[in-house]
Order: sequence, then structure tokens, then C-alpha cells
Amino acid sequence: MPAATAASAAELDRIEMRIEMFGFGGAHVATNRTVVEEAADRYAITTDAESRGIAAVLVPLTSHSEVVGRLGPDAVRPLTYRGEVHRNGVDTRSRVDYAADGTVTGDSTPPGRPPTPVTPALMRGTVDQLTALFMIERQLAARGSCAGVVAVFDGRRRYDLHFTDAAPEAITAAGKRGFAAPTQVCHMQREALAGFRDDAGLSEGAHAGKLWYARLLPGDLMIPVQMQFSTEFGEVTGYLGELRGRGVHLLLME
Repeated sequence: MPAATAASAAELDRIEMRIEMFGFGGAHVATNRTVVEEAADRYAITTDAESRGIAAVLVPLTSHSEVVGRLGPDAVRPLTYRGEVHRNGVDTRSRVDYAADGTVTGDSTPPGRPPTPVTPALMRGTVDQLTALFMIERQLAARGSCAGVVAVFDGRRRYDLHFTDAAPEAITAAGKRGFAAPTQVCHMQREALAGFRDDAGLSEGAHAGKLWYARLLPGDLMIPVQMQFSTEFGEVTGYLGELRGRGVHLLLME
């Protein structure tokens, strides 16, 4: 990644997370691996997901997405975002570029024909979905609250993510090496604005959710340890399986 090659190993701050996702009846449906790198005034995030178990048979899916951006004391600004999804034999690629004047350009191939297209005006002022979650994790660490709205454009779809604070909870992580930790809880609601196959956006991805965050590392990020999402396939639940970085290595699920 560009952020990594621009800094020496001593300057690079790298965090690796593995999330295991489960569906109806506790079936293992996907593995998500995310790497967050910070170096000087830059950040880079990559996420790879792959379907597992029966889900890999019914809906074979792999995806890769990455963003590089600028990092300041009070601001996070993406520069370039790229995404690839391979689902049921169909390949989809997305790109978004962010100009210094705030102009955002992007597209997705193959192009869709949504009932409500994304206009240049709707793209302006948005971030990608990886940066959106990164912003919330930093905000939680700094302010103790996730409350806010983040405008997102992923190259095809335009939506707002509404985050609200919920009562803190103590949870026990899944896995043989579970741990109990106090968490800060956030509710997420996605408001579909344009680019979706249906205007409500209920047939594409997670449209609502609940996320549990814990301070497992020193520094500027809270870590998601558990999550529940409402999707077109029903309810799915994710658990932190492994975390590595900043002198910490937690192996919670094999």
C-alpha cells in the first residue's frame, strides 16, 4: 500500500483484525480480514472478505477493498478508493477519487441502472465505507461517542450512515479463548439515497446494525469486538477472531 511504502518500518503503525461472521443457526458464513496502517499524515485500510461453509456453496463471494487518505489531528480525508467483488461468477469493480477542492468522482463496472442515479452533487463531501468506520472508531476513542452522520459513496451507491450511542454493555467474546470486556455500543442505520437497485436499499448489504467496541489497543482507535447486521440474507453476527498490533496479539477464535 502507498502509505506503507512511504514510511520506514519504525514509522509504520499497523493493526490487523480478523472478524468471523455467522448466520442463521450459528452457521459460519464469512471471514473478514482488515489491515489499518497509519504513517505520519497518511492512512491506508484494506479489507478482504470471503464466504465460508454453506454460504460459499450457495453464494460464492470474495471481495477486496482499499483506501489511501490523509490523516490530520482533527480530520480524515480519503484520496483514492478501489473495490472489487466477485460474486456468483460476476465481477464488479468500483473506484472513487477525491480532489483537493472537495470534488468526488467515481464509478462502478459493470454500470447499473438504478431507479435513482448518483449525481455529482450527491458525491460531493462523501467518504468511502472503510473511511466511514475508521472515522467512527477514532471518534469513539477521542470523545467516547459515536453519534453522528457520515455521508458515503462507494462508487455505485450513495447513502448516509446514522450512528447513535447505546448503553454500554459487558460482553464475553466468542471462542475458546474468550474474554470479558466493557464495551461502548453503537446503533447504525443506513439511509439509502441513490444508486441502489431498489430505492429503500433493503436488497443490498447491511441496512441496520449494532456494534460493540472495546479499547483493546493503546492509541486512537476503538476496536469492534462484536456486531449484528440486518441484511438481505437475514441477521448476521460477527465476532473479533484475532487482533494484532501496537504490542498486542489476541487470538480469540481459531
